[in-house]
Amino acid sequence: MEDFGSRFGEYNADTGKYDFSASRQGTIVGLLPAGCLFGSLIAGNIAETLGRRLAICVSALFCCIGNAIEISASSSWVQFALGRFVSGLGIGALSVVVPMYQSESSPIKIRALLISFYQLFITLGILIANLITFGTHNMEGSASWRIPNGLAFAWSLILGGGILLLPESPRFAYGKGREEEARRTIAGLAGLDENAPSVNQQIDEIRAKCEEAAAGATTRWYEIFTGPRMFYRTMLGVVLQAGQQLTGANFFFYYGTTIFRATGLSDSYVTQIILGAVNVACTFGALVVVKKCGRRNALIVGAIWMMVCFLIYSFIGKYKLDPVNPANTPTAGNILIVFSCLFIAAFATTWGPLVWTVVAELYPAKYRAPAMAVATASNWFWNFMLSFFTRFITDAIGYFYGLVFAGCCLALVLIVFFFVIESKDRSLEEIDTMYLMHVNPVTSAKWDEKRAMSESGHSDEHIDA
Repeated sequence: MEDFGSRFGEYNADTGKYDFSASRQGTIVGLLPAGCLFGSLIAGNIAETLGRRLAICVSALFCCIGNAIEISASSSWVQFALGRFVSGLGIGALSVVVPMYQSESSPIKIRALLISFYQLFITLGILIANLITFGTHNMEGSASWRIPNGLAFAWSLILGGGILLLPESPRFAYGKGREEEARRTIAGLAGLDENAPSVNQQIDEIRAKCEEAAAGATTRWYEIFTGPRMFYRTMLGVVLQAGQQLTGANFFFYYGTTIFRATGLSDSYVTQIILGAVNVACTFGALVVVKKCGRRNALIVGAIWMMVCFLIYSFIGKYKLDPVNPANTPTAGNILIVFSCLFIAAFATTWGPLVWTVVAELYPAKYRAPAMAVATASNWFWNFMLSFFTRFITDAIGYFYGLVFAGCCLALVLIVFFFVIESKDRSLEEIDTMYLMHVNPVTSAKWDEKRAMSESGHSDEHIDA
């Protein structure tokens, strides 16, 4: 945007326009995920101290403060970037606490579906942002960029205020000794009587895990690595969250306007709207995938699909697109757009929503907050690394950058196949038992808890020990 460039960019005497160097663009883009990294690391302590509801409310407040710093900047790009960092603190904390709240509150049968709505509304937010930016980018003056940034206040206020109208997570409430509140919440969210058998069963499972946790000493942060089977699970969460970034999705979302301007498109803002619309539409498809298909199969197929898209994207961009005048090779440009959309379709139906679901289900109540914080920090760390260094890398190797993401997708196929347990339609407590019993991930979809108990002769106490 011209006004944004004139205020925060650098004048290029050769073109007579304002440009952003790779370092300045990378810093402005990258400080938001950098803030998210720190926000996610402290989110666990906030959630354990204030509760899930108040943690969400406080995190939304940080987003408002960051927005105020951004839109009040007039000539200092450093102030604008720092505002993004402060907003990132709130967004990073929310990215931990919101899926945590959803996983702890949701009925078993629709838990993955509800957590997938987290990703759905992220994609909807991206599309709305693209539409607003398209509508304001030709405005004269600072309204072109202050309006899109200022409207973020509305969403922060809706989230921060709206969460106060909802009940506290039943698992957090029970852990604080508020059993009746936990029972009412479970029953109310499932539309059941407080003494319904399924409500009693969930309360009994929560009680067993809380008593198990209470039998040990106070949880230390390092126990997410030293606790029973926790190093395996913590590192798996870290790798899966890093993998969500290393699929390359944000390569398109952060730098899409720059990428598609290079293909000769006259208005790359339109392309971003197209990509955003594909993202939203396919995430609706993910709601079906997450309900009907297992976590493992969907993640494996999605990673293979994305790998193929990046291979085609890289080789077409390198060998068929005219690097000097891309308009001379419109077919190659169209192919890049098509496979970008196909990639986003794969991401939106699999790795976008399902990683949040799997990680939210991965940990026992005792370690859930700090373990999810570390795993989500991994997501934001790689988000920052990609957002900061992408311009430098693409300037050096161009479209071959896509081969890096293709290789990462191949590695993720193997990681999911050998290490991720199928958790579809299982309670959080049952998933914990599966990891404690070293259930083989490859055959985990067919595992039955009661049959495994009877065949092994293990009691609950023996497993806990």
